[in-house]
Amino acid sequence: MNIDRIVLAFAGTLTLLSAVLATLVSPWWLLLAAFVGLNQLQASFTGLCPAATILRRAGVRPGAAFG
Repeated sequence: MNIDRIVLAFAGTLTLLSAVLATLVSPWWLLLAAFVGLNQLQASFTGLCPAATILRRAGVRPGAAFG
């Protein structure tokens, strides 16, 4: 897997986890989904993604979006 696919999988997992926790535990968990969404929005404009930076430093193969 390259960085792009890992970042998308990570964001999707956190969003789904947030929805499940909001349903089962507390609606405050929706703040996690909001944070993930805002991070994706800013990354689409700036091209800077903290997760992609960490993965790049860890030696994961770059993709087209976060090369």
